[in-house]
Amino acid sequence: MNHAHQVLIVGGGLVGASLAIALDRAGVDTGLVEATPPESMPAVFDERNLSFAEATVNALTALGVLQKLQMPPGPIRRIHVSRQGDFGRLRLDAADYGREQFGQVVVARDFGQALESRLGELSHLTRYRPARFVGLEPEADGLRIARIAGSEGEQRIGAALVVAADGTASAVRAALGIDTLEHDYRQDLFVARLRTARAPDGSAFERLTDSGPTALLPRGDRHYGLVHGVDRDAADAVAALDEAAFLARVQTAFGWRAGRFEAVGPRSRYPLRRVVAERSTAARAVLVGNAAQTLHPIGAQGFNLGLRDALTLAELVADGGDPGAPALLAAWAARRHEDRTRTLAFSDGLARLTANPSPLLRPLRSAGLLALDADRGLQAMLAGGAMGYRGDVPALCRGAAA
Repeated sequence: MNHAHQVLIVGGGLVGASLAIALDRAGVDTGLVEATPPESMPAVFDERNLSFAEATVNALTALGVLQKLQMPPGPIRRIHVSRQGDFGRLRLDAADYGREQFGQVVVARDFGQALESRLGELSHLTRYRPARFVGLEPEADGLRIARIAGSEGEQRIGAALVVAADGTASAVRAALGIDTLEHDYRQDLFVARLRTARAPDGSAFERLTDSGPTALLPRGDRHYGLVHGVDRDAADAVAALDEAAFLARVQTAFGWRAGRFEAVGPRSRYPLRRVVAERSTAARAVLVGNAAQTLHPIGAQGFNLGLRDALTLAELVADGGDPGAPALLAAWAARRHEDRTRTLAFSDGLARLTANPSPLLRPLRSAGLLALDADRGLQAMLAGGAMGYRGDVPALCRGAAA
């Protein structure tokens, strides 16, 4: 064995890096296995627009990450939801709940640079990069051994707890023999920066259609973050459209609530699949973020849910004792159960219902939107979920001091 840590995180993306920062503040000796070299950024830190719930903003501020953003985030003060072809709409205003905002929009690239800056300040972190996870050895003497391969050849790294934060196609999850439940939505998502005739005013829009959502997220640079879902069979043709034709397509799908669409930046394309691990713990191992659950992006729940996975784990580990003890992992799974179950059900149910073209569902959906827009109690439940307050919420998400 080359080294040993209290916790070894495999994956240096959004959730893995955030977990490393949270563990460092508790003085936990942590290793972080990252696929990219020091001068590069993981592919996940691209032009995608991340919608941070209020709970996420609270936590990342307490951890000293958001202060390092180079571009100001865009506040989400209002949320507007409608569906093409249906009557009714849902409107939520943060001011109605005594809040200035529901959350913030941050560009993934900028967030990645902020995380990198914060990681460079940690004193209890060892970074293995570039390194590739090769496999796991059985638990022995209170440690789990991970094999990683890098520029120095293969190393055996021990840890009381191994954390899989290595994404949807998690190699750690596969090595643990944990199966997944998968659903292909047969949709592709196009993501880009969008300029409109009117600058964003803090309103976030979600326009639902048979072929997926079209969302506009208010960025901090006077642009919107565009998310446009299309049927898989049409995705190649959409990808081939020039800027004018693409803008016309998105304007038709979305409508004119945000004014005329004037320009769109480079487009990225992602297939939409739901991948949920059948269990999220094993002997001295735990799955967090997309390794545990990859969601449909409707409602922007994915990273927010994964961060709550990580921060709950950091909270329990910080209390002391053996980080990989069965009792600690059982406590973590119990604390995460309600949030995870409710968020998965919300995301998947909304994605399937709103994309179903059956004319029989149209009056039901319209009645549902009208009822939601009129019922303050139901709206409050939705607003709480949108702000990241489901189940047993980590203290940092509730605004506790770092």
